[in-house]
Amino acid sequence: MKGNELKPRIGLFGRRNVGKSTMVNFLTGQQVAIVSDTAGTTTDPVRKSMEIGGIGPVVLIDTAGIDDEGELGLQRVEKSMAALAEVDLALLLYTEWGAPEERVADWCTAHGTPLLKIKSKSDSSEHSENSEKSDFQFSIFNFQLREPLIQAIRQALPESAYRGRSLLGDVVAQGDHVVLVTPIDSSAPEGRMILPQVQVLRDLMDLHAVATFCQPEELEFENSKLKIENSRLVVTDSQVFHKVAAIVPEEIPLTSFSIVLARQKGLFAEYLEGTRQIGNLQDGDRVLLLESCTHNVTCEDIGRVKLPAALKKATGKELHFDILAGTDSLSTLHSPLSTYSLVIQCGGCVITAQQVKARLLPALEAGVPVSNYGLALAWCNGIFERATRIFRS
Repeated sequence: MKGNELKPRIGLFGRRNVGKSTMVNFLTGQQVAIVSDTAGTTTDPVRKSMEIGGIGPVVLIDTAGIDDEGELGLQRVEKSMAALAEVDLALLLYTEWGAPEERVADWCTAHGTPLLKIKSKSDSSEHSENSEKSDFQFSIFNFQLREPLIQAIRQALPESAYRGRSLLGDVVAQGDHVVLVTPIDSSAPEGRMILPQVQVLRDLMDLHAVATFCQPEELEFENSKLKIENSRLVVTDSQVFHKVAAIVPEEIPLTSFSIVLARQKGLFAEYLEGTRQIGNLQDGDRVLLLESCTHNVTCEDIGRVKLPAALKKATGKELHFDILAGTDSLSTLHSPLSTYSLVIQCGGCVITAQQVKARLLPALEAGVPVSNYGLALAWCNGIFERATRIFRS
């Protein structure tokens, strides 16, 4: 169930020619990164997957030197620093400790990112007494150090990065009946379910719950045949909240796939608070919508079409919307964050919790409220409190 996007990320940081790319090759046992004596060979973050026993698949991110120079070099440095925001563990490789290393270490301390400081040795001699700053002393010429280094990585990587908690394990028990309402429209992928639906279904299977899929049109039929009033929970696609809420009895907990994922990805308390700020939006306010995946946009697109229309209708205000797609940092925006009255993140099904948090952190630091697609749509449909009640009790 873990695609490339959801694997834990381990970033390699350090000055030019300190041996980051060589270490990637050393760890993977393959020549996957270009190695050269020429400083600045790595110009953009390069990603490579590998398997670590006891953890599973991870993604290694090889970055450009943090001491690069010149106009272009400084842009590379900023790209490397930006990569810090998406990693679950930073490996800082160095031969001497100075201002570039302090910058990385200070960032990790400030943002709570685990950091493994690795003193690189250019010969095959045994460990020597060196900088007290190092957590590990290492030589790529000594292959016997590979397993101890991997063990150090294994110990430093937070367990939460590769053992995600259950989506619904604290509210659904073995044998509970859960109804999953999944509309099929022009934006639905051909021949398969979308990732949030699959993730919720797999979680319910792991919990040994009983799941029933249906489309909104069949929900009333489902009600008469399978006694929906005996269901523990109904999870729906956010865009049909209004239809489903009108059918499901008030006493039956109701939420959406997007809200379930928003809760798992973290920042749920901030989402709840930010969503309540929708009612304070005024004419002319700007709203930033954050997409995390690349998909075909249709006239029924939930983020680009339905959500803006719902917000305008629910608030009665003339709002302006900007879209930031992919995983680009908010620092790439052409406008200052302070010009936005609200930032709304998608469910984030294809990115890690660390990436979601890192992406929204600048907005939170700027005092801009943050919400989530599902929570915002629940508010627009007047069922925000109901859709979150099961997770607030």
